[in-house]
Amino acid sequence: MSNEKKRGKEQDKKRTQCAMERHIMNLKVKTVLKIILSFIVGPLVLYGIFFVCLRYQIHLRHLIERPIIINEVRPKFWIYAKSNNTGYLKHVYAVLQRLGFQEGNNESDWDLLWAHDYPFRVLSASLNNVQQHQRVNHFPGCGYITNKVELSTSRGGRYIPAAFKMPEDRKAFLDYAKLNPAKRFVQKLNDHRGIRICSSSDANFTAGTFIQEFIERPFLVNGYKFDIGVYTVITSVDPLRVYIYKGDVLFRFCPVEYYPFDPKILNKYVVGDDYLPIWNVPSLKRYYTELGHSMKDSFDAYVREQGKNPAEMWDRVYDAIREVALMKEAQIKEVSKRFGNGRTFFELVRFDLVLDEDLNVYMMEANMSPNLSSAHYPPNQLLYEQVIFNTFALVGIAKRTRKESLKISNEKEEEMEIANKNIVVLPELCKKCDNDCFRVECQLCRPCFTSETKLILTQSYLEHQNRMDFQRIFPPPITRDMMLKNYTLRNQLLIRWYQGKCDVDKTWCS
Repeated sequence: MSNEKKRGKEQDKKRTQCAMERHIMNLKVKTVLKIILSFIVGPLVLYGIFFVCLRYQIHLRHLIERPIIINEVRPKFWIYAKSNNTGYLKHVYAVLQRLGFQEGNNESDWDLLWAHDYPFRVLSASLNNVQQHQRVNHFPGCGYITNKVELSTSRGGRYIPAAFKMPEDRKAFLDYAKLNPAKRFVQKLNDHRGIRICSSSDANFTAGTFIQEFIERPFLVNGYKFDIGVYTVITSVDPLRVYIYKGDVLFRFCPVEYYPFDPKILNKYVVGDDYLPIWNVPSLKRYYTELGHSMKDSFDAYVREQGKNPAEMWDRVYDAIREVALMKEAQIKEVSKRFGNGRTFFELVRFDLVLDEDLNVYMMEANMSPNLSSAHYPPNQLLYEQVIFNTFALVGIAKRTRKESLKISNEKEEEMEIANKNIVVLPELCKKCDNDCFRVECQLCRPCFTSETKLILTQSYLEHQNRMDFQRIFPPPITRDMMLKNYTLRNQLLIRWYQGKCDVDKTWCS
C-alpha cells in the first residue's frame, strides 16, 4: 500500500474520531443543559404556575366574600329621643330590623315614628300633616293619662286612691282626712320622688307635691309587697279602642319584707329601680324558672294556692284600665283634633296597679314610654320584645305583606287585605234602612259609609285579625243586656258594629 493511501486512511480515521468527539461533546452539553433546566428553570416555571393559581384563588375568594350591596327600598322608622344614646331602645331597634325596617329620619318618607319622649311640642310642624300610612306611637294629649299628678288627682274613679294636689286641694284634703281619721297618706313630689308617709297633722302643703291615700294591708307574696304592670295599647280615640297584653304582665317586688312595717324604710313599700324580680321570690320561682310559666300564670297559681280567685281580680284590673281610658277620652280627643283625625296615632302604656289582701285593685300610675330595656334585668328581654312585636302587629306595622312602605299600593291590594264584605254587618237592619242615612244605626250600612266610617271599621277589623296576644277591653265584651247610653255616639256605633260581628262570629264578642 502506498504512503499516500496510508495517509488518507489516517486522515479519514482522525476525521471520524473528531466527529465522534464533537458528537459526544454535544451530548454532554445537552445533558448539562437538561440538568440546568431541570433544577433551575423547572422550579421557576412551577413556582410561576403556583403563584398564578394562588392569585386567582385569592381573587375568587374576594369576589365570594365581598358584601353584596343591594339598594333595596324598605319601610323606614324614625326614632325621636332627646338623647343620642338610645341603648335603652335596643329591643325596639331589634324588632323593627327583624321586621325588615331600616332607620330613616324626619327628612325621609318614614312609616313609623317611635318617640321615646313626648313629640308634639317639638315636632308639631312635622306631625300636623301625617299621612294615612304613617304611624306615631303617641297620642296628642296622652299626658292626661300618663302625667302622674293628673291621673292620681282625677275625680270619680272607683280604682284610684283619693289624692290631692297641693296647695290647691288643701281644704279638700283636710276635710277628707277629718272624715277618715284612721287613714294614713303618702306625700310625693309631682315626679313621684321624695315619698313619705304622713297624717293630716304633719302634711306639707307647699307647691309641687300631692298627697295620696296610703293602701293599708297590701297583698304579699312571701312577705313582699309588689306592683303589677299591665301593658296596654290605645289604638283609637273617638271612637275608643283599648287592648291589654294578656301574654304576660310585669311583677316588681319590694326588696325588703313589708312586716314589721317601718315607714322610714321605703324599700318595704315603694317599688324602685332595684326591685326584687319574680325569679327571686321563693313561692313563684319554681313556676317561673323551673316550669317555664309566665309571670302572670305563676302569680295566678300562687293565688289559687291561697284559696283565692285570680280571675275576678284580673277583671277588676281591666275594668280599672277601661275606666281611666274613658275618663280621659274627651280631653285626648280635643287635643288630637289639632293633628288631623287621630287615626295615625297609637299609645303603648304600662299601667301600674297594687292589691290589698282582699285582692281589691288600686290604680297608681300609667307610664308613657314604659321601660323596655333589659339591661338591668336580662331575663325580661323576651317580655319586652314580645310586647313590642305584638304591638306592631296590632296596629298594622308588622304587616303580612312585605314591601317598601306601609302605603297601600293600589285598590286591588287594599281589597285583598280587607274588602267591603269584611266590614258590613246587620244585613236585616240595613235592608230596612233603604239608604236612609239619617237613622243612626243605618250609618253602619254600606250605602251610608263615609270615608271616615269606613276607615274606622277597617282599622277595627284589621286590629281584631292582628291582635295576637292582645285582648280588647274597650269596646267591652258584648252581652245581650249591655247599656250603651253612657257612651259617646261614635262609641255606641262602634259597639253596635261589634255586636253585629259577634252575632255571626263569637270570637268578636270579646
